[in-house]
Amino acid sequence: MHTNSKEDPIMTSRQIESRLAQIGSISEPVTGAISFPIYQSTAFRHPKLGESTGFDYARTKSPTRTILEDAIAELESGDAGFATSSGMAALQTIFAYFSQGDHLIVSLDLYGGTYRLLEDIMLRFGVTATYVDTNNLDALESSRTANTKAVLIETPTNPLMMITDIAEVATWAKKHGILTIVDNTLLTPFLQRPIELGADIVIHSATKYLGGHNDVLAGLIVTKGEALSERMALLHNSIGAVLGPQDSWLLMRGMKTLALRMERHEYNATKVAEYLLTHEAISDVYYPALPDHPNYDIQRKQSSGNTGILSFKVKDARYVEPILRHIRLIAFAESLGGVESLMTYPAVQTHAAIPEEIRRQVGVDDRLLRFSVGIEHADDIIADLGQALASSKLEIEGGVAAYE
Repeated sequence: MHTNSKEDPIMTSRQIESRLAQIGSISEPVTGAISFPIYQSTAFRHPKLGESTGFDYARTKSPTRTILEDAIAELESGDAGFATSSGMAALQTIFAYFSQGDHLIVSLDLYGGTYRLLEDIMLRFGVTATYVDTNNLDALESSRTANTKAVLIETPTNPLMMITDIAEVATWAKKHGILTIVDNTLLTPFLQRPIELGADIVIHSATKYLGGHNDVLAGLIVTKGEALSERMALLHNSIGAVLGPQDSWLLMRGMKTLALRMERHEYNATKVAEYLLTHEAISDVYYPALPDHPNYDIQRKQSSGNTGILSFKVKDARYVEPILRHIRLIAFAESLGGVESLMTYPAVQTHAAIPEEIRRQVGVDDRLLRFSVGIEHADDIIADLGQALASSKLEIEGGVAAYE
């Protein structure tokens, strides 16, 4: 854990692009290193009995991780940051805050790994969850019990890109003494800062956009409030799923270019979404930047832009397998948020842990593909999509594929 002290008003008043680019660059006073060093040590020498340099044991606190935790706390307008070994480790650390008998309200459409953690692990410890459309206050209210301790929001959701009005939910939650937890993975603090909208905890699978290069596994937590931050620090240290110095450094390096990457991701994803809307093989496109998205106005109100993730449905499920086989520039892979374009099939991959009847009820069916649009040239991405769709059509109709 490291707290956001906000001691330098000049530095903290910079625009977010500057703050991202300068992560760690003025934090090493001895050598003046622009790239903050990787402190590989797990143990730190005490000057004498009863004294500490501030670092004792790397699980509790380490210099490289501290710079990262400082940065994410400040970027998200929180009081404390915590770096974990994965996004799932971040979720587990947060869930450990709750006790047997506690109840959570959770976004109906959400990442399958979150559902698995809640239903296969936390349920065994007596923590229960109800899944609702978190943008529906009536649904939230009807799901609330005397033991409801938190509402966990994905916005946008993965993979159907549903949007929740964070400020509205946070206001409702505070009225009932309920914590608001927001998964901000898909938008990042560059585009959306939930704590400024009333959230208590923000979580990131930092493996995705924050790292940005498909080369580091990490999670981040940001808390608001002294008591909550102190409790999370205890859980973080006690559970011990902390991020090592090498990965902390890689994550900071990735975050330095976040502003540039997110702008390109959004530009490309918008172009791809517009292309898919006109394609004869596509029935539905899910992307919050599209004016006909049902929560378009909410998204514009609470964020300064859009993610690079979109989902779409083909009219015929028979298209799915050949599309994934024929894409060339785009990789058939499960992650998201990296500079390379990736496509995945949620029904059998990222959301396989969710029972089929629940998936289909939400809309994650056998015609849905999720597309993490990278930073390649938009024309090249669209050309690859076009040839894959054309080849699939020829194959399904008994012709010869355009690309073999």
